[in-house]
Amino acid sequence: MAAAVPVRTVLVVQPSLPARPVRAVVSDALVVAIGLAGSVQTTLDERTILRPFHGLTAVVLVLAGLSLAVRRRAPLTVAWITIAVPAAVLVVEFLAPGTLLFTGGDIDVDSVSLWPPGAMFAAYAVTAFPKAHQPPWLRGLPIAVLALVLAATPEVISDVAFQNVAVQGSDPEAGMVFRSIVLVVGGALLGMYVSARRRVLDGLRERADRAAEQARAEERARLAAEMHDVVAHRVTLMVLQAGALRVRARDDETRQAAEELRGTGARALEELRDVIGLLRRTEEGPDDEAGAHGPLPDLSTLIAESGSVGVPVDLEEEGDPPLASPVVGRTAYRIVQEALTNVRKHAPGARVRVEIRYRADGVRLTVLNSAPSRPADHHLAASGSGTGLSGLGQRVDLIGGTFTADPMPDGGFRVHASLPAFVPTPAPEAVR
Repeated sequence: MAAAVPVRTVLVVQPSLPARPVRAVVSDALVVAIGLAGSVQTTLDERTILRPFHGLTAVVLVLAGLSLAVRRRAPLTVAWITIAVPAAVLVVEFLAPGTLLFTGGDIDVDSVSLWPPGAMFAAYAVTAFPKAHQPPWLRGLPIAVLALVLAATPEVISDVAFQNVAVQGSDPEAGMVFRSIVLVVGGALLGMYVSARRRVLDGLRERADRAAEQARAEERARLAAEMHDVVAHRVTLMVLQAGALRVRARDDETRQAAEELRGTGARALEELRDVIGLLRRTEEGPDDEAGAHGPLPDLSTLIAESGSVGVPVDLEEEGDPPLASPVVGRTAYRIVQEALTNVRKHAPGARVRVEIRYRADGVRLTVLNSAPSRPADHHLAASGSGTGLSGLGQRVDLIGGTFTADPMPDGGFRVHASLPAFVPTPAPEAVR
């Protein structure tokens, strides 16, 4: 089991939160950059209609632009922050004209015609990233309020300011309202389209996943039927014939060999029943064998047997062994057995440590060995099929656990498995 031995490694990773796609990260960064650029341009323009207040206006707009960074996680919060900026200007100017806006001079009303710069992105986020628990009216409310606030903003801008930018045949006040409403409503409609498209794609993926799982379930059922009808039947005949040989044998040596053959066949039938049950089980379903649960096998006995054949092992146990499905107990036993066998074959003289962590919902097993202290016996290392670890990984996967087997930086090897306590399987009479 040293690093130099070519062993197929099986790795089953537990589900985790999916990483954000690169495209989403890039788009978020671009949106924030546009919001910040618009905020800076609005406040640094020499002809801006907004009073700078020694940079305080710029700080407020920049903070509103930075809030776009969380528009996916908190779209409503970002929308209300965006609304707060023009709403504050509207209320203050209604109560005290000229406090936040210049009322005369050479100013450019276009500096607030598309503001706040994040209005379109905030409206888009509200409809594009809806939360399941939020009713539609709650998402539509900030969009309506934002549109009303922007539509009312020209009412607090002085006629002098509009006259400075007015040209023949144009209406700058109506143009400002039109541009603002189009941006907000357009952003909201685009968000609704993106959200609907995402739901359709998610539905298609879910249907494809269900179809794939159904195909896998049908294939597992077919394999289980084949194993039950052919393999289990043949092994059962072998067990019966071994039992008959034990009864009819005339010498003790033959009777002992027949009994060993019968016992091995019986254990093979038990494990075959486990595999057939796992192949037939569904992904979701009750554990119908609650009454058959029992304690995990005593792994200390297996470890003591390993010491008796020249592989001393340090055992570390933590917690109390829980009740578990029989297939879990046999799988745990096989994992430790296979790991210790590989140490004896591939890493002679290595230090071995077995760590067992019992939990209420399962057990974690770790077998660690150091680098071998002497060369491995070629004939012993070449014995076996070489697929023991890969087979264990597939078996652990079937019962819903995780399994890793990989070399360590110091030249040793590590086998780790996390097994659930309960696995739903059909009743024992599924294999006759």
